[in-house]
Amino acid sequence: MSSPRYPSQQPYPSQQQSWQGEPPLWAPYYGAPFPEAVKRFFKKYATFTGRASRSEYWWWALVSVVVAIILNVIISAGSTTTAYGTTPGPGAGIGTVLLVIWGLGTFVPGLALTVRRLHDSNKSGWMILLGLIPIVGGIILLVFMFLGPNRAGQRFDQPVGQ
Repeated sequence: MSSPRYPSQQPYPSQQQSWQGEPPLWAPYYGAPFPEAVKRFFKKYATFTGRASRSEYWWWALVSVVVAIILNVIISAGSTTTAYGTTPGPGAGIGTVLLVIWGLGTFVPGLALTVRRLHDSNKSGWMILLGLIPIVGGIILLVFMFLGPNRAGQRFDQPVGQ
């Protein structure tokens, strides 16, 4: 078998060998288990530098969607439906407050995680602005989130403590 012509086509190692177990926070955690991905999301709250693996990104996406669904069920359950429409009750108010707190608390780290995920596939973090294009932008970003790692993305790493 001939070797690939371009460095980005080289097989990507599942993990760097310079550490045992969990990689340092500045490095992407390929194959991150669910609890570690969630911990890293909050530890790197507003870190827009470095890279994030697909597993880090998609585990967090799952958590985010599940929490949003649960909060929306609370809002719906707290509302009453009459012949004249839906009337929010106290449960809907509590659910709405929780949903707003959740959204405000995870907005910046969600952006940071998306930027780090773009870096892992060797794309500029500014590509996140594609999401501002109606319909098509979100689809393009979704495709970028599925892309595998690219060795050239290491240029976004900023090792700490070495």
